Amino acid sequence: MTTVNLQNTGEQTRTTEPDGTASLEKVRDLLFGVQMRDYDRKFARLEERLMQETSELREDVKKRLAAIEQLLSREVDSLNERVRAEHDDRTTAAANLSRQLDESGRSFEKRTAQIDDQLARNMRELRQQIHEQHQQLSDDLKRQADEILARLARESQELRTDKTDRASLAALLTEMAMRLTDDFRLPPSADAEARG
Repeated sequence: MTTVNLQNTGEQTRTTEPDGTASLEKVRDLLFGVQMRDYDRKFARLEERLMQETSELREDVKKRLAAIEQLLSREVDSLNERVRAEHDDRTTAAANLSRQLDESGRSFEKRTAQIDDQLARNMRELRQQIHEQHQQLSDDLKRQADEILARLARESQELRTDKTDRASLAALLTEMAMRLTDDFRLPPSADAEARG
């Protein structure tokens, strides 16, 4: 008869185990479901903000690059106009001063040297402007990336500080498990107060 009772008890334990597991799943969902959904929402907002800021940064870079291209295009057009004007001036001067070949040759060489110097100066200035624009753009990108990383670090730190303490969580889960299996007993005085 004792054997039958043990077998019956084993069968009862086996049949109640899935319900206990389901209850544990429900309790786990009740305890952590809200927090996990809250974390999911925070991560989604953070990811959305990061994507938006990355998109804005990309647009800003595109605008700045377009501005640099326009500036470069205007400068090249201006230099081409100057070169064409100088070329036209030299042609006219050569035609007018063909009688004075030696003098015109010296004048031409002098003028060419000046144009080369001016062109070299203009190219240096243009390179300097492009370098400054590039440096400024790089600095802006680095600053914005540093700001985003700092913001991410702050958000991550906030998320870490908001997490539940593991020891408290373990104690809570242990107590719940004991209550669910009826292993948790209150002291007699506390039990009387709880009933009263």
